[in-house]
Amino acid sequence: MNEHSAIPGARETLRIEAQALQAAADRIGEEFDRIVEGIYRLRGKLIVTGIGKSGLVGAKIAATMASTGTSSFFLHPSEALHGDLGMIGPDDGVLAISYSGESEELANILPHIRRFGIPLWGMSARRDSTLGRYAEEILDISVEREACPLGAAPTASTTLTMALGDALAVALMKKRGFKKEDFASFHPGGALGKRLFVKVADLMRTDNIPVVRENTPLREAIAVMSEGKLGNVLVTDERGSLVANMSDGDLRRALGGGDFDLSRPVIDYATRSPRALHNPDTLAVDALALIEEAKIQFLPILNDDDRIVGVIHIHDLVRAGIRSDKGEAKR
Repeated sequence: MNEHSAIPGARETLRIEAQALQAAADRIGEEFDRIVEGIYRLRGKLIVTGIGKSGLVGAKIAATMASTGTSSFFLHPSEALHGDLGMIGPDDGVLAISYSGESEELANILPHIRRFGIPLWGMSARRDSTLGRYAEEILDISVEREACPLGAAPTASTTLTMALGDALAVALMKKRGFKKEDFASFHPGGALGKRLFVKVADLMRTDNIPVVRENTPLREAIAVMSEGKLGNVLVTDERGSLVANMSDGDLRRALGGGDFDLSRPVIDYATRSPRALHNPDTLAVDALALIEEAKIQFLPILNDDDRIVGVIHIHDLVRAGIRSDKGEAKR
């Protein structure tokens, strides 16, 4: 390692911040339980507030709370003094963050919050501060030292504050019995949300489906397959019920046989009783599992009479961001 390497400094920063987290874990007490219980009992929202770096951390805490079952938003103290205090309702509670407990912008709104008669909790290094006097409970975010070599930039203290916010969110998740289905409902665009909520009906194609009757000459069936651009053509009987599917693989195998004849009925070369789904409400991830298991690329969707109501191709699923259990396990 050369003498100008930044690695020793990086290691020291991480050690200092890890030590701050461990010290906080060792000293955490019953005030944590009381704050969790207070937030849990709120009938309204948890408003998180703070200024500067504490405000940035507070915004992250509010976002984590909101995505894990605790209705929450961040309120900037300066904006609160100019009308945004009206965003606080009688059923809400406030979590205020200030390392010193004396941040001027925050201190200015504390009397007004107290005037509302709603719960106020604090995160601060000083229980004898202005914030400490107004708050019902204080979570101690003091650190022995900052990782900043000047001791000036909030580093270990902001890491600790964010970690304690995570600890509050996780404790509330457990108290609410928050499940992965609940998480997914707040993250419908994420991988888990797509796995739990996106259905075949949301993705299947219902127009321009390549379909021919079983007695259609192979020549015409190939033309329909080409126009459909799905590498398949579905084959139905005279009642319109699905009886077979001819894929491009079936066609290649037919070309290699000795009885290939473009004038013969397509049913002679198609795969009978192909894989299909009868329920459009099937989860898209389950449809993908069926496609992968059967080593196919295409699934027809049928009604109770085996009539075709739609089709879904593996490309439709991939484009929608659907991943199988195998794909998730690799991540």
